Amino acid sequence: MVFFQLVKYYRPMLKTIALFVAITAAAFADGSDKEQAQIWNLEKAYWEYVKTNDLEKYRGLWDENFLGWPFVSPAPVRKDHITDWITANTSKGITLQTYSIEQLATQVTGDLAMDYYRIKATWANSTGAEVRTDRLRITHTWTRTHGTWQIIGGMSSPVNTAGR
Repeated sequence: MVFFQLVKYYRPMLKTIALFVAITAAAFADGSDKEQAQIWNLEKAYWEYVKTNDLEKYRGLWDENFLGWPFVSPAPVRKDHITDWITANTSKGITLQTYSIEQLATQVTGDLAMDYYRIKATWANSTGAEVRTDRLRITHTWTRTHGTWQIIGGMSSPVNTAGR
């Protein structure tokens, strides 16, 4: 009985709290969508930097403490080797000609974000002749430091025989 009297007495305050919680949740949901879009735009910039061979901007996407495992490496690498796969191609006159990305999932939790996607990347020689096409699964872990998102971890692998 006392409980119902307390609820009746505190009902206006409970309504205010419920409204505050709903507004706060909506605000964080909008921020999350915005942050997911930021991460996705950075992923697209990543591939544009590869295509234009802009190694300085490409390196700027990576956190100093990065550790990841690109499919072209036999073991995980740190930031100082992150452009090795690009220069291995450009030193042979091979550059990224075209690419298409299939975004699969992005999740932002606080100052960390996970991004998963597949890419089809077509490489060509200096005459524009297609040399090879890579089809990869990629995951990147992004960290936000001082308001800037950078890749702190990642892994890539060829897609399976079904292209997935």
